[in-house]
Amino acid sequence: MKKRMGIISFFVVLFVAFIFIWGYSYQEGLEEAYIPLESDNHISAIPSESGVFTRAEYALDYANMPIDEAHQRSLETYYENRAFHGAPPSIPHPVANERSMGENVCLKCHQNGGFVDKFGAYAPVTPHPELVNCRQCHVPEQTDKLFVANNFEKMKAPKAGVNNALLTSPPIIPHQIQLHENCLSCHAGPAAPKEIRVTHPERINCRQCHVPNNKEMTDIGTFKRMHTNEVQ
Repeated sequence: MKKRMGIISFFVVLFVAFIFIWGYSYQEGLEEAYIPLESDNHISAIPSESGVFTRAEYALDYANMPIDEAHQRSLETYYENRAFHGAPPSIPHPVANERSMGENVCLKCHQNGGFVDKFGAYAPVTPHPELVNCRQCHVPEQTDKLFVANNFEKMKAPKAGVNNALLTSPPIIPHQIQLHENCLSCHAGPAAPKEIRVTHPERINCRQCHVPNNKEMTDIGTFKRMHTNEVQ
């Protein structure tokens, strides 16, 4: 009798251990794979595409947002808000705190987009939310008049629909990619200019089909301030 109870107890212990190990293995399998970086100097294989993949989770959210026909942005208003093609856009609304340089004050509306009741429109999405010192480049509008008369002419901005290599081929990217790594910020959602709003934001690997215009693209690299003892 004791021998039989010992055998039964042994198999019960094995069964409980099996259930525990299987449950632990199953839970571990549900977790995402983690590959530790070898060093802090790790560089992505294609740094210019990192922003797209980082924010790809919002692609379908942009596609599901309703289009506000009365407050759509156009390429005309898109370029009017810039001193010239390629320049950072100015801030077209009052700034709540003149001492604020950005961070959460700007990212509350411009990090992920969405409808802003205060202005009755959708907020444009920033392509580089990691650069939190916003007003280092973006300045509020003070006047629409010139301080001094000049003959400055804006560089002609690219037109939509005329830069395809072939009639049915995907459009070429006519601008720099640096600081524009997140294609979805300008090409997806109701805040995107209607002329360049993409119909397939869920296809996040944009450069698989759209290639840069190498005639206009030059990588200026990363700015690094030189120490005074290095300047001779």
